[in-house]
Amino acid sequence: MALSITTLAALAVAVLVVYKGIIYPVFKSPLSKIPNVHWSVPLSPVWMLWKRFSSQNNRTIQAAHESLGPIVRLGPSEISINCVDGGIKSVYTGGFEKHDWYPRVFGSFGTVSMFTMTGSKAHSTRKRMLSNIYSKSTLQTSPHLRVVSNAVIFGRLLPILHEAATSNQQVDVHDLNQGLTMDFVSSYLFGLQNGTNHLQDHSFRKNWLHLYLCRKPYEFYHQEVPHLSGWMKCLGIRLIPKYCDDANAMLDAWALDLCDKAEQSLTSTEPGVEPVVYKQLRQSLDKHSSKETGSKPDRAQQRLDIACEMYDHLTAGYETSAVGLTYLLWELSKHPEVQRKLQKELLTLQPPISYSASTELPPPKSIDSLSLLEAIVTETLRLHAPIPGIQPRVTPYPSCTLAGYDDIPPNTRVNAQAYSLHRNPDVFPAPESWQPKRWLVDENSPVDLEERRRWFWAFGSGGRMCVGSNLALQGMDVEKKLPSFGVAMVLMVKTEMKLAVAAIYTNFRTTIVDDENVEATDAYTVKPRGDKLILKFELVGAGRE
Repeated sequence: MALSITTLAALAVAVLVVYKGIIYPVFKSPLSKIPNVHWSVPLSPVWMLWKRFSSQNNRTIQAAHESLGPIVRLGPSEISINCVDGGIKSVYTGGFEKHDWYPRVFGSFGTVSMFTMTGSKAHSTRKRMLSNIYSKSTLQTSPHLRVVSNAVIFGRLLPILHEAATSNQQVDVHDLNQGLTMDFVSSYLFGLQNGTNHLQDHSFRKNWLHLYLCRKPYEFYHQEVPHLSGWMKCLGIRLIPKYCDDANAMLDAWALDLCDKAEQSLTSTEPGVEPVVYKQLRQSLDKHSSKETGSKPDRAQQRLDIACEMYDHLTAGYETSAVGLTYLLWELSKHPEVQRKLQKELLTLQPPISYSASTELPPPKSIDSLSLLEAIVTETLRLHAPIPGIQPRVTPYPSCTLAGYDDIPPNTRVNAQAYSLHRNPDVFPAPESWQPKRWLVDENSPVDLEERRRWFWAFGSGGRMCVGSNLALQGMDVEKKLPSFGVAMVLMVKTEMKLAVAAIYTNFRTTIVDDENVEATDAYTVKPRGDKLILKFELVGAGRE
């Protein structure tokens, strides 16, 4: 009798395991109605994990959407969406919480930044502290940003390019762009006096980039299998090399040093010294602490919280801007006819950004109003989105409807990716071709333009989108459809790109010398596979005056 009961118990357990592990996920789960990217995904995440480990995530998901439709199943509890209505509009403007993928990948200093906060309340509090400092109106009128822009463009970038043009030197513009964007962003965050000078200090820039980029091949472990490296370490096996830990320690020390320098300039109001973003966050945290606890903040913890936030803004702003600018220069160098049209438009600026004749930049609004420049930047960010990869969220309780599928259970990981959204041929005909004209008002119907803007997702959407997009994108009419702080990083990045492009093509013509392996890596944030783009610069127009 005892044996019989034991046998029955074992059979019951076996049946339960089969039901839970096979029958339910394959046949009974609401997710079972969604097309599978591979026959195994209802049972195990291994197939998709392998694709991500092999750096094939973006293209694998894109191919699945092309063949299976706007929603696909990537794992037992993971789906991908590739549509606006019933897709990104529901998820990213509908309040779905962030997945813990974010703090695993982007957390630092033992704390979290606004971008990595998974809870809406904490995110909203931090967002209110910083929204204004990145707003379009602030960026266009900021005396601090004007001082930074003049110093970086006239004092650093144009002299380097002029020397290269007059001495017939080739320029690795991807390397140069990383110095340019780091100087631009760090100087706005911490003040020009306290920011970096990567453009002119080539050896320091090279060393810093090595530290920053050497960790990239190992991001998979933090993103998708966060406990595996710890388990293997207990067995004496390191999946992530020690030099990554050393690089992290050195980058943390560097970021803290930038913050400490800014702290020493806190009382200044001089545009070239005052650390505007750092100061805004520091003062806001003080007020919040006083309001919430009625006491002074823990300065040691506050120092780490600020460092984490500033480091996130700095690296996100520098990296996305540099990649976007590299691909923009590549595309323009392949299209000399567009270069000529752009230069004609740039020469309407007053004063023109002439290396030989100017010492002041034209008003930001006049740069922002150039329609062809706007179209070139936007099309580059569509085809070569610096962040083309997944943006994981978590479905809410008790269930939701996405892309026409009902009863999607809570705590399902749901992703969208710009790589796929930007390649919808119904919205972007010939999606793999670079066509700035698709964004020009006089060459497209208002209906087509509005639909393309709805699908444009280079920096995400909704209240949790990329924090620095304003400084990058200054000009695109996104403020009408995105919350104020979401627009911030978009405009920041686009501001950088527009200003740099205007300065370069007012004075120079570019042609390709070596673009081998310029195609982007398949990752969350991308870069050229060959880590380079070699161009030749020739003086033209205002640059020869």
